[in-house]
Amino acid sequence: MIIGKIDKNEKKISFQLNLKCSKCQKKVPGGMKSSESYFGSEPFKIEIKNFKKNYLCGICRDKKRIADKK
Repeated sequence: MIIGKIDKNEKKISFQLNLKCSKCQKKVPGGMKSSESYFGSEPFKIEIKNFKKNYLCGICRDKKRIADKK
């Protein structure tokens, strides 16, 4: 997954996050990418914090989608 915007000629940074589903607490892989200029900035930290707080694993996300359709 890409965090922030990466311009065409900008250098990319790959990093790992310790992600857990916010509903079932299941650990999931957290391979992420960001631009070199955005990585570590204050907006980046805020976006990561919100992403971790609201992240759902695939199973919980599918359950939520099905429940929302009914």
